[in-house]
Amino acid sequence: MKKNILITGGAGFIGSNLAAKLIERGHTITVLDNLSKQIHGDDPINTSPLYKSIINKVNFIEGTVTSSDDLKKAIQNQDVIIHLAAETGTGQSMYQIEHYTNVNIGGTALLLDILANTKHTIKKVVVASSRSIYGEGKYLSDEMGIVYPGHRLDDNMQRGDFEVTYTGAHKPLTLVATDEESKIHPSSVYGITKQNQEQLIMTVCPTLSIAPVAFRYQNVYGPGQSLTNPYTGILSIFSTLIKNGKEINVFEDGKESRDFVFIDDVVDATILGVEKNEANGQVFNVGTGVPVDVNTVVKELLESYGVVVPVKISGNYRLGDIRHNFADLTKIKSNLGFEPKVTFAEGIKKFVQWVNTQSVQSDRYEHSIHEMKQKGLFK
Repeated sequence: MKKNILITGGAGFIGSNLAAKLIERGHTITVLDNLSKQIHGDDPINTSPLYKSIINKVNFIEGTVTSSDDLKKAIQNQDVIIHLAAETGTGQSMYQIEHYTNVNIGGTALLLDILANTKHTIKKVVVASSRSIYGEGKYLSDEMGIVYPGHRLDDNMQRGDFEVTYTGAHKPLTLVATDEESKIHPSSVYGITKQNQEQLIMTVCPTLSIAPVAFRYQNVYGPGQSLTNPYTGILSIFSTLIKNGKEINVFEDGKESRDFVFIDDVVDATILGVEKNEANGQVFNVGTGVPVDVNTVVKELLESYGVVVPVKISGNYRLGDIRHNFADLTKIKSNLGFEPKVTFAEGIKKFVQWVNTQSVQSDRYEHSIHEMKQKGLFK
């Protein structure tokens, strides 16, 4: 059944790709986006590839989820809302606390307030949650069974001890996949705001006879992601350094790992949430189920670009970063039939091919590091 779908943040990386695929499937798309300069550059309307990719295909509203008027205009005659609009970036969230809270939590609360107090035709809200709500991942202890380590201590990391620990567990912990029933204990302001977004949607929508769905995305990457935003995405950060012939600074010991999921798989999973009633009222992980460490990321990127630049495993670290996390996909496979199709090796090649078609971006990475140093978050 064809639907009218509003995508908040729909000019962003995930939103623009999602809009294109939904249009292919016959849906009518409205996008509400503020064209943030951090993502789209200084002259978004003329130079942003993401904006240009959707502008003639969607009903575009330049506005923000923190504006009641913008939201009321955007939800008119819509059947489904896909709520992607959010400030992203773990490190930046630790010193732009009010801003992240206002946009991510406040914008979601405002949207729900409007749905609760005005006439509308919304039947489903799909919210982009995040693996960041889990904080550190799920581990198996020989002595204690399943455990969920807390934040790593600054003192330990200063000594070069980057692995997680758990009180009472004396043997090394074994990393296991994080399922949806795992403990929620975010280690950053960003993670806290994503937890609140998810909880607000999942709690309020059923009281309004609206079906809620939440997707906890792992680390999303692929063609189209911002190459100018130094606060999110090591693939973009490292690629920009490589293109500028600069040294890659690998934090910690390079053994920290993430679950990198290709944009096409994220789009496919989200569409299942829109179109399938089996998704209603449910929360799902979206990833590949495979952890990849940062040393492997650097190796794959350099091989794919065919370029040699210095690589320094520095022992630097950011407070608020996690050590490991990867998704258990049992639930989304069983309930929605989702299966990730793109391996990391395949996805990197596609990403690099796309980057090679883009103009070389100026490197804003050092500025972001300087900011975090000033705030005491980068060591």
